[in-house]
Amino acid sequence: MVVAEDTPQSPVLWVNAPAREAGIAPGLRYAAALALAPHLRAGTVSPADVARAVRAVTDALRRFSPHVEPSADEPGVLWLDASGLERLHSSLAEWAEAVRTDLAHAGYDAVIVVGFTRFGTYAAAQVTRGTRVLADPDEERAVGRRVSLRHLRLPPDTLDALGRLGVRTVDDLLRLPAGGVLERFGPAAERLHRLASGDLWTPLVPLPATEPVRRHLVLDAPESDAQRLLFAVKHVLHPLLARLAPRGQALAALDLRFRLGKGEWSAHLIRPASPTLDAVRLADLVRLRLDAVRVDAGVTEIFAEAAGVPAAPDQLALLPEHSSRDVEAGTRALDRLRARYGDGAVVGAVLRDGHLPEARFGWEPVAHLRLPRPRSVGMRPLVRRIFERPVPLKRYVAIPGEPSAAGGPFIVSGGWWACPACPAPDGAHRTYYFLEGTHGELRWVFYDAVRRRWYLHGRVE
Repeated sequence: MVVAEDTPQSPVLWVNAPAREAGIAPGLRYAAALALAPHLRAGTVSPADVARAVRAVTDALRRFSPHVEPSADEPGVLWLDASGLERLHSSLAEWAEAVRTDLAHAGYDAVIVVGFTRFGTYAAAQVTRGTRVLADPDEERAVGRRVSLRHLRLPPDTLDALGRLGVRTVDDLLRLPAGGVLERFGPAAERLHRLASGDLWTPLVPLPATEPVRRHLVLDAPESDAQRLLFAVKHVLHPLLARLAPRGQALAALDLRFRLGKGEWSAHLIRPASPTLDAVRLADLVRLRLDAVRVDAGVTEIFAEAAGVPAAPDQLALLPEHSSRDVEAGTRALDRLRARYGDGAVVGAVLRDGHLPEARFGWEPVAHLRLPRPRSVGMRPLVRRIFERPVPLKRYVAIPGEPSAAGGPFIVSGGWWACPACPAPDGAHRTYYFLEGTHGELRWVFYDAVRRRWYLHGRVE
């Protein structure tokens, strides 16, 4: 028997068949259960252990059906979609027995019922041992109606109230008027009535499969130095933790494997004392393991897979919301640069309103570092390096319009609106081109019609 806490007034969460035969049902107090069965043994199971077991069973069942739905109300109850599996197995009975045998090898005692509805299979599973295949909906309905209400997780006081009226089976419950069940016996009895009558039917909602959290790194050259190998493992470790955190999980075990040369793999299982998301702590455990491992042949590949479990709320609260960079440390570094080279040594680019390219940005002193705020743009600028002052070209090596001209012309004309009566030479008139150099690099150049010469204004990077 499983109880919520090891106290006399703790409610019973789960009972086995002998306890059920003694009249003990989920919801009963531990002290009352001991009064019914003095030799009763009970214990507690943590929610993390329950969730881990449900996840393991779900993964195991996916080998027999792609659609698996664990029950949100009763851990240990799972529904599978068995439609179409007759082509893979000689019969559904053989399929059910294969599922049960596979779970038995994994250490789980399972009851498998193949039927047509959620409630019908669930009710039949309460009175079945091993496997059972219901031939048709009529048989499923008949079996479900004979099931005792004590097998269906009703609160003890509700069972007592129904028992005083002689309502002891599902069939007895369905004979009651649906409208009065909620008012007289509460929401639990009303929900069971709706499930048994088919009024609360819901389709299968399979749990989507989660991809395993793993990383694979191929090294450029065989590595036998433990320090450099630890540095490579860190490059694998941080992405693993970054994938676990959004799932609300912490790392419980790290399966780390090294390929030595072109030969076999060396496997190492690292388990922290408690699940963690602390990369420094895990790296220290990896370092201790590497100190005891001989890799004279050199490691050529690193494979790592993380086993995650639900993380405690305080662990997730310790994660940085934006970036792992230390902004304050960067600000202190800027202070040292200003102290040595002057206040104008640290500046940052800012956008400004301007028509010509060099007038559309400027430089301002930076006092504090700020986290970047990326903005979405339709097209990223092609020019990634622009000169504050265009560099005059002594000679022009590419003629626009020939194959070496990668793009253009793009005309920028400005200054004329300030003085409409002024002649054109007082303004600016530039024709920009992207020119491909001899080594494939792209240069951003323009021809200044006012000065009648060519300038290099930027490069594509």
